Amino acid sequence: MKPKRKYKRGYPVTLFIALDENTANLWQVFSEVAKPLISVRIDGNRTEAKALYNFHESIINALRPTLKEGVRSIIVASRPRTTYTQEFTAHINKHHVWLRQGTNKIAVAEVTGSAATPSQVAQLANSSAFRKLVREITSEETDTLLNLLEKRINISCRENTVLFSIKEAEDVILHSPKTSTCKAEYVVLTDTYLAGNRQKNRLQRLLQIAANKGVKTRVVESETPAGQRITQLGGFVCITKNN
Repeated sequence: MKPKRKYKRGYPVTLFIALDENTANLWQVFSEVAKPLISVRIDGNRTEAKALYNFHESIINALRPTLKEGVRSIIVASRPRTTYTQEFTAHINKHHVWLRQGTNKIAVAEVTGSAATPSQVAQLANSSAFRKLVREITSEETDTLLNLLEKRINISCRENTVLFSIKEAEDVILHSPKTSTCKAEYVVLTDTYLAGNRQKNRLQRLLQIAANKGVKTRVVESETPAGQRITQLGGFVCITKNN
């Protein structure tokens, strides 16, 4: 019997929502593959304001866990000659202003196409246009993260600290007592740093524990402005704050 081939998904890149008249299929796009997250169905009819509101709220609630992990970019797809995407983004702008401001700010991009089945999603995700859109939206998203990083670096006080090594991050995330007021807020590294690190198990353990503790983790492409800046800082940063 042949051993099972190890499944490689890579690191989280973006969220993908395929909107239809009655359903929303949510996917998490990783660097190597897209995985289904959840399917949300409208309870009622799109022409009913309350039903449409509840439908959009269900989508937001389904997105929350992944957003809390650090992914802040969303690509929304719907068929041509429909207004599903515009209705959803209008809902965000009206009822979830917190997703459009500060460090919670998300980047949203629209794409036209049918993506109701895994094969359709795979076809869309593998297209050059989709990959270009992913690069653009993740670059927009990480610009917000880069602004936060620069602010923390430029503030010379104990309340905001940027750490530049795995050891320093471990001290705060793994070994810091529960009573400590210094908490990790973000762990950010480049894809090049992740691929070339000689202590992959140690790094993956840190990222997993950080995520379990509610620390936002993000891998950014080295070619993006944020990636270039983080490369200048060694390829790895941990942004902390005092509560």
